Amino acid sequence: MNRRIGLLAVALTAFLASCTVGPKYSKPSVPTAPTYSEQPPPGFKESDGWQTAQPGDSQIRGKWWELFGNPQLNALEEQVGPANQTLKISEASFRQARAQIKLSRSSLYPTIGLNPQITANRVSGHAPTGLGGFQYGDFVLPVSVSYDADFWGRIRRTIANAREQFQASAADLENVKLELQTELAVDYFEARSLDAEKQLLDDTVVAYGKALQLTENRYNGGVASKVEVAQAQTQLDQTQAQEIDVSVTRAEYEHAIGVLTGKPPEEFRLSMMPLKQEPPSVPVGVPSQLLQRRPDIASAERQVAASNEQIGIARAAFFPDLMITATGGLEGSSIVNWLTWPSRYWAVGPQVAETIFDFGRRRAQVEIAQAGYDAQVANYRQTALTAFQEVEDNLSTLRILEQESAKQHEATAAAENSLQLSMNRYKGGLVTYLEVITAQSTALTNERAEVDLVRRRMDASVQLIKALGGGWDVSKLPQG
Repeated sequence: MNRRIGLLAVALTAFLASCTVGPKYSKPSVPTAPTYSEQPPPGFKESDGWQTAQPGDSQIRGKWWELFGNPQLNALEEQVGPANQTLKISEASFRQARAQIKLSRSSLYPTIGLNPQITANRVSGHAPTGLGGFQYGDFVLPVSVSYDADFWGRIRRTIANAREQFQASAADLENVKLELQTELAVDYFEARSLDAEKQLLDDTVVAYGKALQLTENRYNGGVASKVEVAQAQTQLDQTQAQEIDVSVTRAEYEHAIGVLTGKPPEEFRLSMMPLKQEPPSVPVGVPSQLLQRRPDIASAERQVAASNEQIGIARAAFFPDLMITATGGLEGSSIVNWLTWPSRYWAVGPQVAETIFDFGRRRAQVEIAQAGYDAQVANYRQTALTAFQEVEDNLSTLRILEQESAKQHEATAAAENSLQLSMNRYKGGLVTYLEVITAQSTALTNERAEVDLVRRRMDASVQLIKALGGGWDVSKLPQG
């Protein structure tokens, strides 16, 4: 008997599955994806000349910020997950989407209700039944069962839609996490770059102070003019002002890091540590892998799948809805006979509902669902194209900045040598202090440019890791 029931259940499930209306889902194709008929490109265009990571692992794994080998950055990144309030908002949305699956799935099963009633009744004295003034009690213990047979797959598609929305929410959560981690890393390296710039300006102020003292000594000795003293003083004051201005911007980054790690700005302190490291080698991989590694692409693809289910839900409205209901229980005139066998009653039967004419409402709903699907497909493809662009942008930025950094280092060395020569000529009385000021300005400009190039290279490395998905992949999506 149990075997027959099992076979009947399997047969019913297969029948219901075969009756599901609406299009089957097929993942949309995008340029450079393996689903395209043409051969995908072997690598990113801008990766030519890019120094790949050794050993040749094609993907970032684990905690991507550890590539930078900075213990303080590692410690700060670990604080983003537990403390950041923006991340908690996304996490709450993720839990809502997970609960929505349970809510949709409950519609697969019968709904059982219990509604006991006890009433005392009196018939009107003017009732046409001739029972005027009759009084009686009514004791009812009804149990009702209703079940939507879901012949056309409306409920199953609703469940699938909720599951795909849940997966999209999971990818959105990972994307928000990656955004926040990236923002923290960028802010951290910005602050460290400003530390390096402040250290440079501090050293420059000391050097300019010595130059001012030298000029004053020469003036007191009758060798230099008062104008040269004023020029040296002006140069020193301008540099001190620049040093103070750096502190303003640095404080803003410190406050931002504090908020990202869930702390009030007044409670967070970031000790000074000048940025002196080189960017790490980042494993890039190939374009086709990017579709599996970016959480925003995964979220967009899951939204396409969810929109596909909406088309099926809209089309199911064209077919009859079969509801099976059953009601039974006990009813008596007093508490004495209420719970006895003769008080039993029951009723069971199917109910079919079908809309005959609705002036195009259901057809419009299908068109709305189809348009929504088309929009999600376009969004998915655009998200993928944007991801490819971001990788190419950061690859080219890193490659070009590396070349620029080498040239800037040569320019800085030349400017510092020129300053030293000018200072020696000034000490020997061969030139005025104006030549020294010019050399000082040139040297400082080049030194600050070199510091800024290190910052830009570090930021581009962080952005490249973000563009590659930060070590995430679609295998981490929950199944729901």
